[in-house]
Amino acid sequence: MTAPEPPPSRVRDVLVSRPVVAVATLCVLALALELVPGLARLRLFGSRPAHSSPATLAPLPSASVGSALLAGETQNVGAPEGASRHAHGPIAAAVEAEELPGGKDAPPLPIVDPSGHALDAFFATLSRADDKEPGRVVRIAHFGDSLIVSDYVSGTLRRALQRRFGDAGHGFVLVANAWPAYFHWDVERYATGGFRMSGLAGPYAEDGFYGLGGVTFQAPVNVLARVGTAKSGTLGRAVSRFIVAYAEGPAGGRFQLRVDGVDRDAVDTHGAALRSRFHELKVADGPHELELQTVAGESRLFGIVLERDGPGVVLDALGVQGGRIRFLDKQDDAHFAEQLRFRRHDLVVYEFGANESGDAPSMADFHATMQAVLAQTKRALPESSCLVIGAMDRATKRDDEIVSMRYIATLVEEQRSVALEMGCAFYDTYRAMGGQGSMPRWVKRGLGQADLTHPTGVGADRLGNWIYGALLARYGEYRARATAHTTGASK
Repeated sequence: MTAPEPPPSRVRDVLVSRPVVAVATLCVLALALELVPGLARLRLFGSRPAHSSPATLAPLPSASVGSALLAGETQNVGAPEGASRHAHGPIAAAVEAEELPGGKDAPPLPIVDPSGHALDAFFATLSRADDKEPGRVVRIAHFGDSLIVSDYVSGTLRRALQRRFGDAGHGFVLVANAWPAYFHWDVERYATGGFRMSGLAGPYAEDGFYGLGGVTFQAPVNVLARVGTAKSGTLGRAVSRFIVAYAEGPAGGRFQLRVDGVDRDAVDTHGAALRSRFHELKVADGPHELELQTVAGESRLFGIVLERDGPGVVLDALGVQGGRIRFLDKQDDAHFAEQLRFRRHDLVVYEFGANESGDAPSMADFHATMQAVLAQTKRALPESSCLVIGAMDRATKRDDEIVSMRYIATLVEEQRSVALEMGCAFYDTYRAMGGQGSMPRWVKRGLGQADLTHPTGVGADRLGNWIYGALLARYGEYRARATAHTTGASK
């Protein structure tokens, strides 16, 4: 015999009772934590995303000399193209009612280059790749802070250039994740725990040897790092050479290299004196996986390059969590110059400013340190071009109002001043976004994160496409000048 159904009034009383309301509220909150990207770190169920947005601003680095243990594994599975566009901000408006400067791809501002020739060296090499010159590889170094750590902006720029000019490989990646937010598009990576790291943001290496990526890893016996081509999408699917960057020295150990599970080269890192080394391993152009396993002693490793014969473009995303442009000067000068010459970049890009805005250095100090970094790179790569990407707008909460930080405009003007003084081109991200007050608008539109500092994946894609579009416009002018010069010379 079934129990009689309770009257409707009784059901209503139960549903609105305090216990039921409390449980329902908790369920709604838990669901919000699962669905809202910006609240991922607070989730109650399931795992956090393997990568999401760049981490919030890091505190000033410890002044200690030493190393930190990386206890967790590195996981980096190359996501298909277009995936980053689904990363909306935590408080994105349902309807984009307010129009912002520029379109999704069309840059609202051009690259600033009063000389008209700051990028000529880069464009000359790019032209040869564009003309399908066999073996022509165009290399770009993209230095920056947390944005570049997560391959934001740099990943979009790499993809756009490779679609247009050819895919010459993914470029440089760290051996393991020095920071939880470290992630690269269109490449697959894995590393065991057990590596120790020192970096430009601390803890520091006493000798100033950090490799191209600003991090040096101490690898004891039986740790493993693996890197390979992407398994989906159209980019990053092939490689024809792996290059392992490491240090040789009196305490050096040995590591074994395998390709697609087959032993290839055993590398001994022992040497009379500390010096940089680069071990190249060629493979038939196509999908491959390189595995590095330490077998004796302690090896000191920097990173691994994935590259293929051109014509095409390769972009090394070289981000440092909590980075400031002055951090690049923490490297041993001769060592850093050697690392730059090892890659022979045709274009060096600098994208900093978010962390400097929190430090609020004097403009005289900022000018001098930025100038020193640009000069150091130019000495190492005198035939390359350089591009400074200005800082984004950054906001803060003042009472109940969200307002842009006044310091940003001053910082951006100083970045422009140093860039042009040193013969670099400049892209004014701050003005392209809309200038003063633009970050609060970006957050409302799902282009900026709730930390009022970083873009979302969608916002980073927009910035990357703006920079690509602005570069391509300048490149078109360069090609037109070159054609006119050739035509005039032939008459």
